Amino acid sequence: MRAAIRHRFAAAVGGLPAVFWTMWWGLIVNRLASFVIAFLSIYLVRERGLRPAEAGRIVALYGAGFTIAGPLGGLLADRIGRRATMVAGLALGALSVAALAFARAPALLASFAFLAAATGDLYRPAMSAAVADVVPPADRPRAYGLVYWAVNLALSVGLAIGGLVAERSFVALFLADAGTSLAAAAIVLCRVPETRPQGIVHEPAVRGLVKVFADGPFLSFLLLHLAALAVFVQWQLALPIDMAAHGLGPSAYAFLMALNCAGVVLLQPIVSPRLQRFDAASMLALSALLFGLGYGVNAVGGSLGVYGIGTALWTVGEVMGFPVAATMVANLAPAALRGRYQGAFAMCWGAAFTISPFAAGEVMERFGARTLWLLCLAVAVAVSAGHVLTAEPRRRRLAELDHAEAVASSIPGPSA
Repeated sequence: MRAAIRHRFAAAVGGLPAVFWTMWWGLIVNRLASFVIAFLSIYLVRERGLRPAEAGRIVALYGAGFTIAGPLGGLLADRIGRRATMVAGLALGALSVAALAFARAPALLASFAFLAAATGDLYRPAMSAAVADVVPPADRPRAYGLVYWAVNLALSVGLAIGGLVAERSFVALFLADAGTSLAAAAIVLCRVPETRPQGIVHEPAVRGLVKVFADGPFLSFLLLHLAALAVFVQWQLALPIDMAAHGLGPSAYAFLMALNCAGVVLLQPIVSPRLQRFDAASMLALSALLFGLGYGVNAVGGSLGVYGIGTALWTVGEVMGFPVAATMVANLAPAALRGRYQGAFAMCWGAAFTISPFAAGEVMERFGARTLWLLCLAVAVAVSAGHVLTAEPRRRRLAELDHAEAVASSIPGPSA
């Protein structure tokens, strides 16, 4: 039994470079107190007295910051380096989050919410590009799975504590978020070298971005991923507001978020290795469908049990789909545009965080929460079908890239 456990552990974590593990630990430190994104809507409604639609607009600005941070972070990662981009983003994001804790006027709340995301999320595409720099293609599914697992491990611990802290002080909550970001910046600054490949001629800023969005197979994947994320991130605004309407407060919401993260932590090491033999498009289609079912079930009731079942469904969906999506982006990206491909991928999260709260706030105020949950189900079914219908061009592109890499590796070097 012990030998089998050791073998499974070695298969999961063995062989990855030391710099990957340094970034991994820095990510855990940063995510242990990533509270703003989870508690911003509750903070705006309960502490600042805003209506759901008003809160939705400010949370949408937070998403707009994410949208800008994705391509900007990817561009900076390609041009000035992964390390500098990560450090700057973490430090500036910490300052913005701290300012958000003390803001009172809606204009200031909106401004600091936007800046917190626009600066703090520069880190995401830079780190993703750095992982692709140091980890060979065969190990990338495992590496991105471990990154995803680390995020959820840290959040499952942090959110359980954060829900209790939020009942007493949102200022303390946001200052803790800022503090862990600064600690992560220090880890990267002191322990992570620059990983950007040497000797690559980098594309000019605009031309590089044009090439990313002119990649048809990649663009179809991005649009479908964006639509899936718009459903997935309903936990950001709609879920806590709907729960509050049924008498369930911040601690119940934090329990569901911690349940989600703990579910990922438990399922990821078990499920992810077994899913690698399945077709990527099928996994993405099933993942989107589970997002829709997870939120669609909320239409039938408003008890903690119903919300718990829904959370379990979309948790399984993210375990199945997110590592697959991250690996696909890394494998489709040319080395010279690696940061910008990751930036476009991160931009999907920002766009989803913009579209989702804005649309959810309006739909809930005009038509009610039940309509929103049924709409989520319909969108997810359409995305699931879309992944199946657009899969073949991506398969051909990946096969071409694999063949080109095999040919390149078979050509003897100058010293041969």
